[in-house]
Amino acid sequence: MAERPEDLNLPNAVITRIIKEALPDGVNISKEARSAISRAASVFVLYATSCANNFAMKGKRKTLNAGDVLSAMEEMEFQRFVAPLKESLEVYRREQKGKKEARKDKDKKADSEEQDKSREEDNDDDDERMEEEEQNDEEEVDN
Repeated sequence: MAERPEDLNLPNAVITRIIKEALPDGVNISKEARSAISRAASVFVLYATSCANNFAMKGKRKTLNAGDVLSAMEEMEFQRFVAPLKESLEVYRREQKGKKEARKDKDKKADSEEQDKSREEDNDDDDERMEEEEQNDEEEVDN
């Protein structure tokens, strides 16, 4: 686990970016407020992880899954986040499925190109062999 409490904080750059995206243009935030939000976000993540871990342990699993996190949100009384989280999860899964299919298509295309190249090399070898045989036949006829 973490040796210092600061090790549990989320990266400041990430927190700053999220804050800037949430605030309207022209609104500034003090360093102290940014630090407080960062600590609050870290505590929230740790609490959500702990609750999700309890659901995984009830299921006799060591790996947390999306269902554990969604159940934890409901247990923590953050039901209003469950629907948006489910939507985000579906978008993520569709993207991952699309990437996986694209990788498969790319691999299939590479395999077929490799087979085509192999066939071309075989044809070139056959052509060379036929030329050699023709030359040998001509030499035999000349002799």
